Formats: sequence, C-alpha cells, structure tokens
Amino acid sequence: MGLTSSAKPSKQRKALYNAPLHLRRKLMTAPLSRELREKYGIRRLPVRKGDVVKIMRGSWKGHEGKVVRVDLRKLRIYIEGVQMKKADQTPVYYPIHPSKVMIVKLDLSDKWRKEIIERKKSLKEKLEVEETSVEETKEKEEGEK
Repeated sequence: MGLTSSAKPSKQRKALYNAPLHLRRKLMTAPLSRELREKYGIRRLPVRKGDVVKIMRGSWKGHEGKVVRVDLRKLRIYIEGVQMKKADQTPVYYPIHPSKVMIVKLDLSDKWRKEIIERKKSLKEKLEVEETSVEETKEKEEGEK
C-alpha cells in the first residue's frame, strides 16, 4: 500500500500532507537514466539541487535542465529554464513533481550521497548473491532426487 495501512485515498492524502521531512525526502525520488542505472547499479535516487534532469511528462516534456531548488514542503522541484510569466511579466519557476522527471546527470559533490550510492549498490549485490545461492541449492536438491 502507501504511507498508511489504509487503502482509503483520503487517508493516503492526509498521510502524504502530514508526512515528516525525513519521509518526504524519500518521496522526492526520481528514476535514473539507463546509462546511470548501468553505471551505478541502482534504479532511483532522491533528486537534489545540482542534478540535471529530463522532464518525461506534461507540457514541459523533453526539456532538460539543472535542478535549481527542491521544495520538500510542496513535494516539487524547480528546473532551470522551466519558467512561466506572471501577469506583470516577471518569470517564475514552474513546480514539477519528481516522479515526472528522469535524472540524467548526478551531482556527486556531496560525500554523503556517494556513500548512499555505494550502500545501495552493495545491498543489491548481496541480494543477487543470495538469489543465486538459493537457486543453486534448489538445483542440487532436484539433482539428488
């Protein structure tokens, strides 16, 4: 299910709006591009300022730009070049949900983020090793019968 054990949409929305910041960070994830997925061995990461993303949905589809700001309270990101004009002609950034973008280039200037990638990569490798060992034991059991 979602944030709560209830399947009621109203309770899901309420949980989403009242979620603490440490859970909101996880809601700000976006999938990685194929190249990055193959390079780092992980599917998605939380979007952060400095990442280059490509918009995959909506009227801004196909636009690529650098993330200027991440708003955890509104659960939206703001991308360079994705702007609209207000009535007085001043440009403002258009808010975009991170699930509608794909990360094309990662900002690895932060050592904590590098550690997160390494940790996720090692977890995935451990799971793959466990899966192969389970398959091997099943094959041995079938061979003995």
